[in-house]
Amino acid sequence: MKTIKLILALMIAVGIASSASAQVVKKTEADRKNEEKSATGITSRQQAFYEVTEPSDADLQWMKVLYRKLDLTKGKNQALYYPEDPNEDGMSLFFIIMRLLADDKICAYEFLDGREMFTDEYKIKVSEMLDRFHIMSQPAKGSTEKSPKFDIEDADIPGNEILSYYIIERWEFDTRSNRMRTRVEALCPVLHRMDEFGGEAIPYPMFWVKLNDIRPYIANQFIFTDDDNNLARYSLDDFFKLNMYTGEIYKTKNMRNLSLRQQFPDDDAYKHAQDSIEQRLRAFNKELWVPTREELKARAEAKENDKAQLYDDEDGDGDKSKDSKKDDKKDDKSVKRSTKRGNQSADKPKEKKSEKKPTESKVKERKPKSAPSASSGAARSVRNRK
Repeated sequence: MKTIKLILALMIAVGIASSASAQVVKKTEADRKNEEKSATGITSRQQAFYEVTEPSDADLQWMKVLYRKLDLTKGKNQALYYPEDPNEDGMSLFFIIMRLLADDKICAYEFLDGREMFTDEYKIKVSEMLDRFHIMSQPAKGSTEKSPKFDIEDADIPGNEILSYYIIERWEFDTRSNRMRTRVEALCPVLHRMDEFGGEAIPYPMFWVKLNDIRPYIANQFIFTDDDNNLARYSLDDFFKLNMYTGEIYKTKNMRNLSLRQQFPDDDAYKHAQDSIEQRLRAFNKELWVPTREELKARAEAKENDKAQLYDDEDGDGDKSKDSKKDDKKDDKSVKRSTKRGNQSADKPKEKKSEKKPTESKVKERKPKSAPSASSGAARSVRNRK
């Protein structure tokens, strides 16, 4: 009996311990998903929800890295600039980035002009960046040496001087999904500031920020993309995901690390290089797939229409050329006639043309044959007698 009681007690103790350990495991998993916060200041679940996963090199078959310049004074890019100061509609992209850096929620990296490395070695210190660009700040509450925080007034943030952005754009063909996609990897605010002597504003690239780090924050900031429609339907995250921006290519990743301007100093050659890169990227995705029957049929019809249009144009030009030749001959004859008439008019005075009278039918009368003089005299005498 004692042995049976001991066995039962041991079984109960083991069951209680296993249930307690299971509860502990469940609690830690829930903490990791819901309670634990990452270095960016948000939960890992929220970070994973907005993060765009980067494909591995094994899944990539082809990749092209571009550097674009987004001018915030043109087109839809203005959505990144306004509002200049935070208001009830929200705040601009640069204000969001500066607030996140000041609260030590994201990391920024050095601008290396084509050789960017997003590692801990190239992280910038926010205090040095603020001093470099003369942005007034003061230490915030809870600031430490490991995680410094700063208080920055809205008036001290130079949002009105951020007139452009540099972005790193990747064109990737993923063999796992068999599709071509374009994604923005990082962006760099460019400060346009005049020097002490005035003149044109000089661009100063500030730092690089990975788009995946700021995605959970910009996904909640909605923007206006059209002045005619005041309904904010897209977020800043959608703006980059859907490639709604417009920007010129100023550099492609190459072994010599040269920009397009360095490779093509002439303006026409520079513009031609930009256009050719754009066309090759657009055509690359189309050439990957075998066209369907409908596409082949549409292409054949388009070619036939082009040929017919070309023949119609050539026939029209030929008829026009014949008519023009006839007109030229007529003009030459008229010129000759006019010169002859002109000479006659110079020699003789102009005479009025007589009106044409209706032609009357004239009957030819036979003239009598000439008779001898005697007979003619006798005839006269007879008439006299009568």
